[in-house]
This record gives sequence, structure tokens and C-alpha cells, in this order.
Amino acid sequence: MGIILFFVLFGVVVVSHELGHFLVGRAHGIRVKEFAVGMGPRLLHFEKNGVSYALRLLPIGGACMFDGEDGRDLEEAEEDGTDTDEAYVTQTELGGEGCTFPEAPLRARFLTLLAGPGFNFILAFLFSLIIVGSYGVDLPVIAKLSEDGAAIEAGLQEGDIIVAFNNKKIHLYREISLFSMLYEGGTIEVTYERDGKQYHTNMTPKYNKEEGRYYMGLIGMSGYTKVSAPAAVKYSCFEVGYWIDSTIKSLGLLVRGKVTKDDVSGPVGMAQTVNTIYTESKPDGIFYVWLNMLNFAILLSANLGVLNLLPLPALDGGRIIFVLIEAVRGKPIPPEKEGFVHMIGFMALMVLMIFVFYNDLTKIF
Repeated sequence: MGIILFFVLFGVVVVSHELGHFLVGRAHGIRVKEFAVGMGPRLLHFEKNGVSYALRLLPIGGACMFDGEDGRDLEEAEEDGTDTDEAYVTQTELGGEGCTFPEAPLRARFLTLLAGPGFNFILAFLFSLIIVGSYGVDLPVIAKLSEDGAAIEAGLQEGDIIVAFNNKKIHLYREISLFSMLYEGGTIEVTYERDGKQYHTNMTPKYNKEEGRYYMGLIGMSGYTKVSAPAAVKYSCFEVGYWIDSTIKSLGLLVRGKVTKDDVSGPVGMAQTVNTIYTESKPDGIFYVWLNMLNFAILLSANLGVLNLLPLPALDGGRIIFVLIEAVRGKPIPPEKEGFVHMIGFMALMVLMIFVFYNDLTKIF
């Protein structure tokens, strides 16, 4: 059951991403060749208004393929004798209404590329709204302090509300946990609230040699607090912001070599995680299974949004870079060259996916 739930969640997240590209692209008159859910061979497909809609065999991705994207019409142009440099100018006449992706204005292409990650963040926000409305919010209120910890030595007390660390605003207790896990030494300037007034103090977390990390001496949170409807909207934004920040910081650790291959999971690892969440939530009832699945979907959606904004070939961020270069140069990069760069990037991503898939299997077996 957990595996099925993973594919459903992953499918919803991927479809929302591709739907963002699709809706914004179509709104700007860009022709779509195919809107696909999944990868690999087609299982089902139908055509409507010039668009092929397909369900593919492997439920691990999706695609919204625009007409003329990545030089995919060059072969057709070469076959009918059209100069490849002119292929993108003549596609409107050849294809009917609308325009190819390269023919669209810069603004239209930029917004279309940005829409995929944008829809992921919107989906994460909507799911967060359900979570916050149901659970409430983990406000950054100190529930308990360790007797010899850094926090109590800094003068903090139970019931204090953490407002900021080093002038960085804190809205959720999980932000304190994230800050603590990534902390690498030094003094922390703490802003906190007590009895309606704000105070400042300095705190120096203590290093635990056995666990190889620093601890602040804060033990748990005070629980989830129900909030009003307007506050739920605000805290849902903070929720999405937390997951985006967490993803960016995790990528930073990966780049700096502080994350091993065992800390990275692909579809198989995530499916196992969903199965674990389902198994542990099931005794509490279907309502809590539903909420915990939504919570995982928020993580997935925020991660997909951030990863696709990375300035790497074949990703939305890499395509946006080419649009920005065109805006600066005043003319586009030759389409066959851009297509080649994205093809190399796609091949590299496939190699990475195979490695992650193999890595997941080695963890199981």
C-alpha cells in the first residue's frame, strides 16, 4: 500500500510541475506537442486540440514537450531541405496556430519555464494550508531545557519564544532544529520574547564528541498550536519556506562533501519512506495517514521546485539561463547548440538517476 501511495504522491507532484509549464505556455500561445505522465514507452494516449496526452510506463517523471524545444524539429527541417538556421522562423507557418517555443517572446519563455517550479511551491502551500488547519503550528516556544545546556546558561527559560538567531527570523520550532543540526560553532545571538517583551542574549552551543555535533540544550517543543484562518495562511507560507530553506541547505552540504551517498535517496528510498510513514500512521487512523502523506508531499514538491531551479542543463534553471543570456546578447544561442547542451545535461541526469537507483537497492539488499 505504501508503494502505491508513493506513486500517487509523486505523480501529483510531477503533474503539478508539468501542468504549470503547460498552462502558462498555452496562455502565451506556445504550442505543446505532448503532455506526458511517467517515462518510457506509452501505455495510453489520446489527442485533443493538437496536443498528445500520454501515460507512460515508468511512474517516475513526466514531461510537457513544446513545439521546437531543444532543436527537436531540426531533423524534420533537414529532411525537407530547410536550412536549420531558418527552421525556427518557419515553424508557425508549418504548424498552424500558435508559435514554437523559440519563437515565443523572452518574457513568455521565462514565465513558462518558471511556472513548473512555481506550481510546485503553490502545491506545497495548498497542502501546508491543510496541515496547518488540521494540526496547528509548531511555534518556537521552549518547552524544556537541559540542566547543563548552553540555553539555560544563556538565561533562557521554559516558555520563552525564540524570535531570531543571528538576526535570522524564526517562525517554526523546526527552524531551530534545522539551525542546530547545521551549526558549526561560534556564538549565537538569540532574540527571544518573554512576557510580551523582547530580549537579547548570546548562546554558545556545546560540542558532543560522540555524536559529532553541537547542542543548544533545548529539549522538545511545546506542541502544536491552533491558529486563526489568516494566521494559517501566513504560517503555511513559513512552512513552504522552511522546506525550501532545508532543501537549499542540504544541497550546500552535498556540494561541500558533508553528505555521503548513504544520505541520498531516489524513488526507491522515498517509496520505502512513504511505506514506513503509512505503517506507523495506520494505527492512528486514516485521517493521520492522510495528513502525514500530505506532509511528505510538501517535502517532495518543495524539493522538486528547488532542484528544477538549479542552473544546470536540461533543468528549468538551465533553460532560464539561456533565456537570460539571450536577453543580454540581444539574440539567441543557436538552437542546435542549446539543444546539444541540454541533451548532455539530460544524459548526465540519467546516469545520476541510475546511480541513485542502484544506491537505493544496495541499502535494501
